[in-house]
Amino acid sequence: MKNSFRLTFIVIALAVGAISGCAVQRGQESVGAYVDDATITTQVKSRFVESKVVDAGAISVETMTGTVMLSGFAKNQLEKNTAENIARNVSGVRSVKNEITVRP
Repeated sequence: MKNSFRLTFIVIALAVGAISGCAVQRGQESVGAYVDDATITTQVKSRFVESKVVDAGAISVETMTGTVMLSGFAKNQLEKNTAENIARNVSGVRSVKNEITVRP
């Protein structure tokens, strides 16, 4: 019982330390901000996969303090605009920078 508690404590401490390290590397203020950004990125990518218009493999998504940065290539303006609209409609997104290049 004592060893189980100790092991659980060590695992939690290591996980918190690892997440804190990631937040510092990205220049964010807190672990919570890092987790929120990761959640936003995951939701945007997931919605791209579900979309029939957006090629999820051709567009990169990065999030920093609620600002989503889209980059990559789209087949047409509709795909570029759809990707931006999808990102804007994800909870927690403050703004979207659409750097997607339209390439025929």
